[in-house]
Amino acid sequence: MKDLNLNLEMVAIVAIYFLGLIVLGAWASRKVKTSEDFILAGRSLGFWVFTILIVASICSGMTILGTSGLGYVTGWPTIWEQVFVPLSAAVCILLFGAKLHAIGSERGYLTVQDYFSDRFYSQNGIRGLSAVTGILVSLIYMVGQFVAISMVLSWLFGISYHSALLISALIVTAYVIMGGLYAVAWSNLFQGLMLIIGVVIVAPMVISSAGGLTHINTVLAGIDPNFVEPWFPNWYPGEAGPYAGYAFATPLFLVSFFFLLSFGLASAPHVINNVFAARDARYFKWAPLAAFGIYVVVMYLIKITGFAGRVLVAEGEISLPTGVANPSDYVFIMGAEYAFPSIISVFIGVIVLAAVMSTTDRLMLTIGTYFGWDIFRRFIRPDAPDRMITLVSRITVAIAGALTLILAWSKPPELLAWLIWMGIGLMLACYVAPLLAGLYWRRATREGAISAMVLGLLAAGVAGYWHQFVQPLPVHFSLFGFVLSIVAIVVVSLATTKPSDKVLDETMTGLYIRKRE
Repeated sequence: MKDLNLNLEMVAIVAIYFLGLIVLGAWASRKVKTSEDFILAGRSLGFWVFTILIVASICSGMTILGTSGLGYVTGWPTIWEQVFVPLSAAVCILLFGAKLHAIGSERGYLTVQDYFSDRFYSQNGIRGLSAVTGILVSLIYMVGQFVAISMVLSWLFGISYHSALLISALIVTAYVIMGGLYAVAWSNLFQGLMLIIGVVIVAPMVISSAGGLTHINTVLAGIDPNFVEPWFPNWYPGEAGPYAGYAFATPLFLVSFFFLLSFGLASAPHVINNVFAARDARYFKWAPLAAFGIYVVVMYLIKITGFAGRVLVAEGEISLPTGVANPSDYVFIMGAEYAFPSIISVFIGVIVLAAVMSTTDRLMLTIGTYFGWDIFRRFIRPDAPDRMITLVSRITVAIAGALTLILAWSKPPELLAWLIWMGIGLMLACYVAPLLAGLYWRRATREGAISAMVLGLLAAGVAGYWHQFVQPLPVHFSLFGFVLSIVAIVVVSLATTKPSDKVLDETMTGLYIRKRE
């Protein structure tokens, strides 16, 4: 139990951090004059603000708490996550972003729904379907983020989970409502730099305190020889075999893991919409490499810190908290607290908090944007003035914060990574096939895109239900929806009338990333 003086120091440091975010939101609010300002920061983001925004939008409760917790539970077989997640940043910027930015700048797109509407000549159907899906998935994803923020605040202040949840919801909602993407982008730059510097300092110290990598591997092998292998040789649902439920990372599962993380996450609404906000098309040449390089280092350090935490627990140096549903997700925090003096651990807590909040704020803005721009403006008040659209987006952010608060109020999930993967999986099944086909295949049609979205979503939902309540599956449930969405867009597109060359040329459809002059 932390003493009174230390608790006061924690309150002061975190209060300064939160106050800084509110001040940033107030500053950003003065720059918001139009919907484009609120949604895309006036398309003004420079190279590093844009690159770190992409990384920070992906970096979430999974990155520090979930990744280290998964490392604690599974060992090396899930190390592939540390390549696949950073790869999603590169895929988003290069494969999706370069072309979307070019089209969006020319045609004034504010959301990916604007692109879908033009490319698939469906101003209502595909816009409404993709916007509603994006909002629902973002809500699911955001529940995991608020759970993670509450875990950190509970540890820092020794307060209840529910009190921490209220504090986090109020702070994040406030500065997003005030400043839109201006506030989100600049706060994410600050939070992203805190995360990168903090992990580079903290992780090696925790790994060293556990005896170094050689000792860590020796202890892991003693717990389970498969903990030091690149994957598990067999998979057993539940407790039916020699491995517990953690033994899911077989070669077959890792195939679905690759598509889930590298493509599903790259197409997530809160990630892909950032590509419209870059100031210069030249950023898309080097930003993929910069984002991947930064993120892969951070991810590997965090995962190995989870291994180190498993060793520290096995040797009796630290104990994970009891009475919580997800003790393994606290391993990074506990390891850092063990390796550093108590006052330093306060700053470590702020670093973890920054990592989690950097995705939460972007998710909230995405929900507000999709409702205000794609639903309210299109279906409810087509004649709404620009100021009203911005107001509706802000109100929606507040409602999303309240709704997520309600959803996260009950018992938190046992492993944050699973909740995050569920949201990503729905994006893989629903968005990736229409997005790739729309950008690169001139034969893709409106009917094909809509059928891919609907059937992919339904198949993923059925497979997810089967996995959770009937029998565990040997691959991530979203793979079934993804495969069906690909089949649907190919078969239905070939069976329906080809889009006009005018539509295809206006939306730069073809087998190229950058159009040759």
